[in-house]
Amino acid sequence: MKYSHLNTGKIGATPAVSPSFRVVHLVPELFSEPGTVGGGERYAFELARHMAQIVPTELLTFGEKDATERVNELTVRVIGRPLFVRAQRNNPVSIALFSELRKADVIHCHQQHIVSSTLAALFSRLCGKRVFVSDLGGGGWDLSAYISTDSWYHGHLHISEYSRRVYGHEANARAHVILGGVDVDKFSPDNSVTRDSMVLFVGRILAHKGINYLIEALPRGLTLEIIGQVVDQRFLADLQRLAHRKHVVFRHDCDDAAIVDAYRRALCVVLPSVYHDMYGGETRVPELLGQTLLEGMACGTPVICTDVASMPEIVEHGVNGFVVRPNDPGALGQKIEWLFNHPIEAAGMGRAGRRRVLEKFTWPQVVQRCLEIYRGNSRSELKTPTVGRLWNEH
Repeated sequence: MKYSHLNTGKIGATPAVSPSFRVVHLVPELFSEPGTVGGGERYAFELARHMAQIVPTELLTFGEKDATERVNELTVRVIGRPLFVRAQRNNPVSIALFSELRKADVIHCHQQHIVSSTLAALFSRLCGKRVFVSDLGGGGWDLSAYISTDSWYHGHLHISEYSRRVYGHEANARAHVILGGVDVDKFSPDNSVTRDSMVLFVGRILAHKGINYLIEALPRGLTLEIIGQVVDQRFLADLQRLAHRKHVVFRHDCDDAAIVDAYRRALCVVLPSVYHDMYGGETRVPELLGQTLLEGMACGTPVICTDVASMPEIVEHGVNGFVVRPNDPGALGQKIEWLFNHPIEAAGMGRAGRRRVLEKFTWPQVVQRCLEIYRGNSRSELKTPTVGRLWNEH
């Protein structure tokens, strides 16, 4: 099992606290081939990796075969040969799950609407353990499609205010916003790198990412680099046709070092996601966070996003970048051109973005928010419920 596709570098020192409990982060997506490591998996891995410096922490996931590995202080445990509920690869489950959960004091599930999380919630509540959930998008067939399992968790830890709102938890006292994090040592400015006239998109090649509008928006004389995993071949083919006779470069095999280099070279990072894509499709939750905006900001690069989902929570219009209307290449192009023509102001926006990340979006800050919430539940909330009581709470 290899984690070269994830950041496994040494983390800076974090003040230690008494390791009073053991945390298990449950991640449904496969972490070994042919698994997928997207934003949600990276989020869970980085949170667990940083948390392991403070309390004993394990990341529990599923793969083709049993495996255990240490990544710095973090233990990564892979349960091999799981069953896939209704043949859904993102919905694995195994009886071995319970022996691992038994070792934990706190269980943090990173997807609510799958069978393994629902079983983990029920098991944890019956055993008097603390159980929390962060919904990172996606899901599969689950009991939660028929009855609400919200109250089975001691807390819902959202990665943005938008996430809390879109999942209907604004009035839920158990719902908290922990935000997202960036490794600010790895994603950092480098004054020896010269910025060029390159516009950058980083993300999966999917229609709701709105990349077609960015290609249409590209001002003459500038280059667009599109870095990301191809998920939709039809969309890629259409993007390549749109890019004909424009300076557009597609890169699908970049490692983290290459992505950091691109952030540092870029004029700006653009995330032009939309609710309604070029094919008439609708994506109700296109961005729960906007991780690539944070990474670009950490590298001191101005950012541009659309007024969609969570992204305006990250981008302060006119301060560290711009927020524009979705599905509007004209608006995108105008702001890209402004940054190109105002290099001094653009550099100031980049510095402001770095400051904003340091103030709100570092992994140690996210870890501390989680630990405070884990510890903040009174013991009275942890009384062992009966199955009937859990069912009747709905």
